[in-house]
Amino acid sequence: MPVDRILATAALWLHLFWLLWVICGWLLTPRRPLLRWLHIGSLLYGIVITVGPWPCPLTLAEQHFQARAGQAGYEESFLEHYLDRLVYPNVPTTWLTWGGVGVCSGILLLYLWRYRHRDERGW
Repeated sequence: MPVDRILATAALWLHLFWLLWVICGWLLTPRRPLLRWLHIGSLLYGIVITVGPWPCPLTLAEQHFQARAGQAGYEESFLEHYLDRLVYPNVPTTWLTWGGVGVCSGILLLYLWRYRHRDERGW
């Protein structure tokens, strides 16, 4: 297996773990301030990279290594290529994008709720 193909696969797995962290990281953050702030930053970054004009660096890395390995790459974003086709067939990209923003925003609201209901042990 060529190195570029291994790196493309590693970028894909890192991308999937990143999405898991963004979606489920709040479960690991109660009373862990460092993880909490890293997760809040990840959520904000996820919103900005989703609605902004910038491509995701992990998508670019995966596409780069796929091309170097001679694999057919893809032009659309990671979400469109993998999640849209596997989980949400026939759903407009705009819905998928705003759904992701909605999930991240909902988790940020959860953090706000936790902060408002904190006790002496923290939030």
